[in-house]
Amino acid sequence: MNCVNLSRSLLRSVEKPARYVGGEVNSVVKEVTKDLVRFGFCFPDTYEIGMSNMALRIIYNILNRRNDVWCERVFSPWIDMEAAMREQGIPLFTIESRTPINELDVLGFTLQHELSYSNILNMLDLASIPFYTHEREDLFPLICAGGPIAYCCEPIADFLDFVMVGDGEGLIDDVMDIIVAAKTKPNMTKEALLAELCGLQGIYVPSFYDVKYNNDGTVKEIEPNHPAAPKKVLKYIVRDLDRVPFPTQMLVPNTEIVHDRMFLEIFRGCPRGCRFCQAGQLYRPVREKLPNTLVQNALEMTRSSGYDELGLLSLSTSDYGCLGPLTDNLLELLEPKQVSLSLPSLRLDSFSMDLMERVSRGRRSGLTFAPEAGTQRLRDVINKGITEEDLLTAAATAFAGGYAGIKLYFMLGLPTETEEDVAGIADLANKVAEVHRNTTPVKGKRRRLSMVVSTSMFVPKPFTPFQWAAQDSIEKMQEKQDILKENIKNRGIRYNWHDATVSRWEAVLARGDRRLAPVLVRGLRQGQTFDAWDEQFNGEVWFEAMAVEGLDPDFYTTRQRTKEEIFPWDHIDCGVSKSFFWSEWEKAQRAELTAECRTACHACGAQQFKCGICPTAPTQIKSEQPQSNDFKSSHSREQGGAAYV
Repeated sequence: MNCVNLSRSLLRSVEKPARYVGGEVNSVVKEVTKDLVRFGFCFPDTYEIGMSNMALRIIYNILNRRNDVWCERVFSPWIDMEAAMREQGIPLFTIESRTPINELDVLGFTLQHELSYSNILNMLDLASIPFYTHEREDLFPLICAGGPIAYCCEPIADFLDFVMVGDGEGLIDDVMDIIVAAKTKPNMTKEALLAELCGLQGIYVPSFYDVKYNNDGTVKEIEPNHPAAPKKVLKYIVRDLDRVPFPTQMLVPNTEIVHDRMFLEIFRGCPRGCRFCQAGQLYRPVREKLPNTLVQNALEMTRSSGYDELGLLSLSTSDYGCLGPLTDNLLELLEPKQVSLSLPSLRLDSFSMDLMERVSRGRRSGLTFAPEAGTQRLRDVINKGITEEDLLTAAATAFAGGYAGIKLYFMLGLPTETEEDVAGIADLANKVAEVHRNTTPVKGKRRRLSMVVSTSMFVPKPFTPFQWAAQDSIEKMQEKQDILKENIKNRGIRYNWHDATVSRWEAVLARGDRRLAPVLVRGLRQGQTFDAWDEQFNGEVWFEAMAVEGLDPDFYTTRQRTKEEIFPWDHIDCGVSKSFFWSEWEKAQRAELTAECRTACHACGAQQFKCGICPTAPTQIKSEQPQSNDFKSSHSREQGGAAYV
């Protein structure tokens, strides 16, 4: 086993050398044997971002429980370290053993967002691994990917041997069983191995599919070219999250990371159905963890990590059925250990004094709400399901409780948006400021208002009702940002906005096809990496690369799709039907709301999985029932005649 030598002079010359040295508490080191399958979990960003990722911790834990697999971590080196590595001929290496990653058996990239694509190629380049699948003749290393963007990763499909679509923690063991067996077979070919993997639900082998295009550039057809490949790849889903091993022996980083705390995922999915939200569709149906499982996980993490803060994770935390009893029990057990509890962005229509008091018993920081749009009409278009009254009531509750810091998130460029809708964002922010002036805290003096209004630009995402929508041009995006700059005058309100050029490139990648592969290679050769970092992004490089390859950004961004168009991702099945998405797109044009999943089933397709809160599925009552008296009133919901915990 080769080991990269990191000299003291090298580590002293770079920012944050702790990113590269390893040896963290609860990291795993194994003895290398001939039959051991070595897996590199590759996070295409810096150490402090990757170490904040829950998927990394989950997969690392599951794979390292096995005796026949060793999972090591690989991160993108920052600009200074990359330059030094290239100058000194140092290949990209694993954190645990500093092994060059081209010596591993499997490299698994997590796809958290489209702007990471250039970093994936750069990591392969740093390891002297050819980009394209057809250029890699040897069986190992296999290059694979998973994560939310794996559902629509066509721009990098030609670089990947296989893709895991869906809940990776339920699929990864079956994948590794096949790879472990393959390593012992001397005559095993890559094609034979990939064909065997195709027998698993959720496995997509891009090279087993051919894509043809019409003269106008749209997709004509996507057809399997191998008998092992299914016509459509259906996502893999974990039906019972309580049965999946959770990483309670937490990796404790060597340096401060972005989210430097313990995390609990309390449920997966979202019942709300916001029409712009890709994650809310991909993770259907909603599946909750039992409170007792969560409490036990929290106690074990506290003992193994020494962290003094616990965060609750989900797409819509306040929708968890047992949130009140769960937070009470967690606080009762954790406060004596000086461990605080934090909640993410909260739903306006479920925010209350009771919930706020639970949050404020820990560290009191600002509160974050996401109205998304400035007028009721546009909130109905996106199916947000909240009102102006919800926001003002939540703000009054927060200010009365002593909060003065509040963040409001909005989107610009949503379908059907008008200048009136844009100005409505400023109007709403001013009304919240007025509520602050008129609200007297229950305890103490009123603190000076500190409000942040943040706008991102709408990016039409695959597997959403808005996948047919057009994106605003850069000029139109900037006009709308200027309207808000002119209308937000209150000194207590700070306005932040997202770069329009970045949003345009993100839209190209989000709805892109395989013709973008050479564009990505060309951009990388021009030195473009870390596109998610504002100071590193250079849109001119990417759009010039598209021009050289004969591609027009407007084809992917400002063009509205027709009902009949075949999308580049139509051979992937996220469990929600395209017909449902179209019906939601039509309802959006009429600003018509769709009730949340817990209220009524709209036959989106997710009921086929027969789990979670889908009311048309068979009764789903978990065999394990809450034992603690704290959970006797566990907010079980009546759904179609069945109780859902």
